[in-house]
Amino acid sequence: MGTQKVYLEHFNITVNDLKESIKFFQTAFPHFKVRGGGNEIREWVHLGDDHTYIAINQAIQNDEMPGKNYDRIGINHLGFVVEDVEEIASNLLKHGYQRDYPKQVEQFRIRDYFADADGNQFEFVQYLSDDINEKNSYSS
Repeated sequence: MGTQKVYLEHFNITVNDLKESIKFFQTAFPHFKVRGGGNEIREWVHLGDDHTYIAINQAIQNDEMPGKNYDRIGINHLGFVVEDVEEIASNLLKHGYQRDYPKQVEQFRIRDYFADADGNQFEFVQYLSDDINEKNSYSS
């Protein structure tokens, strides 16, 4: 059996404020558009481009999200490969979003972390090399 090419088509989150979540992602990715949506049980949208999207659901009740704790079971953050991490960080900072973890500048990549209004953490990574061995290097 051969190796399959895999990519993440979408992820699905539930948020306290659907409009705020759309604003966060469109600030990071201005080209993302609402691809579809509905309001059957709860309001929801698919926000993205032709190849990838984020399924965002409006919570029925507002819940406080527990603080990020990498010692507990659950998703810690989602990472996006981007062409210009500085542009994304600048847009997010300009719109009032804060870094959720210090920016990491390494030999072959730059990583920056931001949280949305619900405390979900997202990593934006820019690779500084096209060499797969350098991109996948674990030494700084």
